[in-house]
Amino acid sequence: MNFTELMLSRRSCRKFTDAKVTESQIEALKQVALCAPTSKNCQSWEFIFVTDAALIEALSKSKSQGAAFLASAPLAVVVVGNTARTDVWVEDASIAATFIQLKAEELGLGSCWVQMRERGTDDGRRATDNIAELLGIPSGYEVECVIAVGHKLHERSPYEVDKLPTEHIHENKF
Repeated sequence: MNFTELMLSRRSCRKFTDAKVTESQIEALKQVALCAPTSKNCQSWEFIFVTDAALIEALSKSKSQGAAFLASAPLAVVVVGNTARTDVWVEDASIAATFIQLKAEELGLGSCWVQMRERGTDDGRRATDNIAELLGIPSGYEVECVIAVGHKLHERSPYEVDKLPTEHIHENKF
């Protein structure tokens, strides 16, 4: 699959089979995460690969909305940024999360980004604080997102090039 085919076929996946993600697939995801570029090569990202079902279930409850489907994923990748290392840790973490999702697609796996930064629970608790407590993340780090990864329960059709929203592309001026 070439890069364009990969981009057209990658769609968010929120329903997974019971099949485990293999160790070799996890290793491939780790390698790609560590290749993601960062501002001034400061490597402000950190990654927590979670395969423990009870921890994934707890992660699915770390914010009030939009994370419940995480409980069915056999792998959750928590993408964390070191806030003291750079003021662009959000961008660094986001690029790495995207690399992980693209590699998952290349491996035939499904994935979905679960936003955690600036999200929380109905009682006002921050999702990043809930996750830090659950996973032992030290202060000075923030959770950008959690990537749910697993074998797709259903295949989604790729984007069709002639149906892409080209009105969002501008040349020279807006």
